[in-house]
Amino acid sequence: MTVTLGEVVAALEGRYAPALAEDWDAVGLVCGDPDEPVRRVLFAVDPVGAVVDEVVETGADLLVTHHPLLLTPVHGVPADDPKGRLVHRLIRAGAGLFVAHTNADRAPATGVNDALAGVLGLIDPRPVLPAASDPRVGLGRVGRLAEPMSLRGFAERVAAALPVTAGGVRAAGDPDRRVATVAVCGGSGGSLLPAAAAAGADVLLTSDLKHHPVSEALEVPGPALVDVAHFASEWPWLPVAADLLARDLGNRVEVAVSTRRTDPWTAHVAQPGTGGSAGRLSG
Repeated sequence: MTVTLGEVVAALEGRYAPALAEDWDAVGLVCGDPDEPVRRVLFAVDPVGAVVDEVVETGADLLVTHHPLLLTPVHGVPADDPKGRLVHRLIRAGAGLFVAHTNADRAPATGVNDALAGVLGLIDPRPVLPAASDPRVGLGRVGRLAEPMSLRGFAERVAAALPVTAGGVRAAGDPDRRVATVAVCGGSGGSLLPAAAAAGADVLLTSDLKHHPVSEALEVPGPALVDVAHFASEWPWLPVAADLLARDLGNRVEVAVSTRRTDPWTAHVAQPGTGGSAGRLSG
């Protein structure tokens, strides 16, 4: 009944096909012996030191992360390099590292964006920017709410559904605007704004939005905007992916989701007069 790393990789790639990844991406097995047994798998957004600490502490045999450790080409992984040090620590602990990044973003039904749509209660989500070869595959998701609500109410739903982060939830647009159709994109999805508008979205939820594009978007008809922490927007995928892997392997491996918050921002100081969430959304 032993499960090998090779079997785990095959199951993951069955859900998140490497062919779905962007050309610039770096996905798949980073380190690990495909013939070695895997008993416990830990899922996390980021391959950082705190998460590797958790791998060592819990005895995980494989770390699966959304973000790549080695996104740009490297010529070595010496232990005195920050990223090389993580590779050495994983190998010494007998743990592998597997990355599912833009292939998990684009995957149908089980990927990052479907998970984000799911925790927000979107009905019948479909890609915001579907692939020409398969309309089920693509970037972002757009769906409808069971009941329309105000932009203020939607932002409050987002705050309740996603992990707490220092940056919280920001919204741009009339707080009383009616929201019925919602577009989402885990991670940095500001480039999907035109596609979200074309899909009839009343709001686009994503991360890493910049001042000038948001300011310019409010000057023309189109969706309102909700900005959340990059980490928070992608976290909902972790329990989904973990549960699917366990079931795909007949529950022969133990799966867990990292307890470490890897959002890099650590504090938020409210300014006088901002009030609570409703106050921050007041016009």
